[in-house]
Amino acid sequence: MKAELLVFPVLALIALFADPSSSIRLPDRTPAFTASDDRRPLKTAVFALGCFWRSEAVFGCLPGVVRTTVGYSGGSALNPTYKRIRDHAEVVQVEYDPKIVQFRQLLDVFWTSHDPTEVFGQGPDVGDRYRSIIFTNGTGETRMAAVSKEKQQAKIRSNIVTTQIQELGMFYAAETEHQKFELKHNPQLFQLLGFMPAEELQRSSLAMKLNSYAAELCPPDVQSRIDAKINNILDKEWPVLKDI
Repeated sequence: MKAELLVFPVLALIALFADPSSSIRLPDRTPAFTASDDRRPLKTAVFALGCFWRSEAVFGCLPGVVRTTVGYSGGSALNPTYKRIRDHAEVVQVEYDPKIVQFRQLLDVFWTSHDPTEVFGQGPDVGDRYRSIIFTNGTGETRMAAVSKEKQQAKIRSNIVTTQIQELGMFYAAETEHQKFELKHNPQLFQLLGFMPAEELQRSSLAMKLNSYAAELCPPDVQSRIDAKINNILDKEWPVLKDI
């Protein structure tokens, strides 16, 4: 990217992903979310698989995933925060369209995206807040989770899968600074969104996908196509947005 391009207008962002001939299409920026804006019958899944900064990026590029939100769940303490998480785990809430992706497929991504045999953390992240949990809504999901855990255990054999299966209780959204963390820490990419309000950023499908792209967790072909689109728009030298 060209460092001298500091801020891009929303028009540039729309053009970036507006080519209908491409096999990967990221949604355009939309107004701030209201309850009536999205009438699709979405479902929600919640997973704990280590640090939620990365966990959110794991699911953001999946077809059918509409929104992701990081937060806290799995404990009994009220109103946890990042500094006072107490008995909760860091989790990611995934809102998805069941006509496109199924809970079973999300489970597959969950298992392949962390080490479920670690007891007290994930990699360099040590602590109970990083434990592995599948949260379920109802007996159907609980059975699917149990079967998937048995299959995972059969694959590993040498170690015990420590992942918990737990009925979902309260989900507490994390503080704003933890949402879309990978995207926010890629300044040049983040500038493609212009001055998007924090609430809109948190619920934006486009920001979700760019967050996964920033973490390099999209499939290789998707990463390459987004690379090409970004380079193309930068080569056209869109004007810098000087005021709003």
